[in-house]
Amino acid sequence: MTDNNYSAYLERLPGCVSTASTFAELKRNISEAIEFHLEGMREEGDVVPLAEYELVYRFDPESLLRHYNGIFTHAALQRLTGINQRQLQRYASGNSKPLDRQAKKISTALHHLGEELLAVEL
Repeated sequence: MTDNNYSAYLERLPGCVSTASTFAELKRNISEAIEFHLEGMREEGDVVPLAEYELVYRFDPESLLRHYNGIFTHAALQRLTGINQRQLQRYASGNSKPLDRQAKKISTALHHLGEELLAVEL
């Protein structure tokens, strides 16, 4: 995520990139970009990798916290991660970068929450 938009690229398809103003739009755009990129490779006679592409969206901690700002308060994230609100605010503002273990705490906590939510039935 940049200040103005989201961006995506595929490590396995150099040159296949996309940008968008929303994350939902980016997800659509990158899928279209893959098809366009592969079509271009076929037309050029390039070897097209025979693989299905599983899209994994990676955020840096600052972008993740900004993206979900309206969904997760710093108080809620503190309860989930054990990282104090003030430190989370520094990460979200970009004034501080979390150490790898702190970034892992955030990721693990959100994955755990996701697993719990997937088990919920109403």
